[in-house]
Parts: sequence; structure tokens; C-alpha cells
Amino acid sequence: MPCLGKKLKRAFQNKLWVSTTKLIISTKSAGMLIAELTGENPNTAEAIVSKLPIEGRANIWGEEIYFAIPVEAEEETSKQVVEVGDVAYWPPGRALCLFFGPTPVSRGGEIRAASPVNVFARIIEKHKLLRLINAGEMIRIEYA
Repeated sequence: MPCLGKKLKRAFQNKLWVSTTKLIISTKSAGMLIAELTGENPNTAEAIVSKLPIEGRANIWGEEIYFAIPVEAEEETSKQVVEVGDVAYWPPGRALCLFFGPTPVSRGGEIRAASPVNVFARIIEKHKLLRLINAGEMIRIEYA
């Protein structure tokens, strides 16, 4: 993790979190979005951040975008009902998920993942731009 800097590396080792750590999510259609690590599921966040940059092709399921990533992580403090803008890891599919509205299994006004996910970041603005992303489009996640 040399690119993360000593402060973030120490935070991972101590299971603490640096709340200002940010990721860049970029696509051709939506441009650049900024996500902030939340401190939830630190083992998942560490596993993902240590592999950055990560690229994948978008799959769309309702108002969720997901794509396979080269990370293997177990469930931590997983949940199935998430919030708009949540960035999560889906352990069964080894995939990164970007939530911007209801999915086919949502009930009422909730946003529900197919099964429990490890939320580790949140898009801090412009999450509505995720609607512009097309199936098959390349998405890149990198450390800001």
C-alpha cells in the first residue's frame, strides 16, 4: 500500500479510519464522481483500496450498477438495505456496487441489494449522474 501514505496505512493497521479518504469513480458518460470512505467495513475497504486502480464493465440491475473486481472479502457488517450513493462490495459476486435508487427487489421506498453487501464508501455529490452509465461501459475506481 505504498501509494496510500503512512497515515492511511496506520489507520488500516489500527482499525481506525481517516474520514477524509476519497475515491474517484470515472466513466465516459457520467464523468468523474467523488466517493468518501465511510469507515464501515474497514477490512473490505482495505482490500479494495489496496488493489486500486480497478476497472470493470458496468452491469445494470434496476438503479444499481455493479461489476466484478479482483478482490475477495468476507461479509463484515453487511446489510441488504442501503442508501442512495452507497458504494459497496457484494461478497457472493466479488463485485463493486454503486446504488442510486431502487432495485428489482426493493420494497416501498427502500433501496435493497440482491443479498447483503459491505458498504465502505458513499458518493458525496452528483450520484444522479450514475443514471447516465450504460451497460458494458467501462468504470474506473482510483484513489483520489
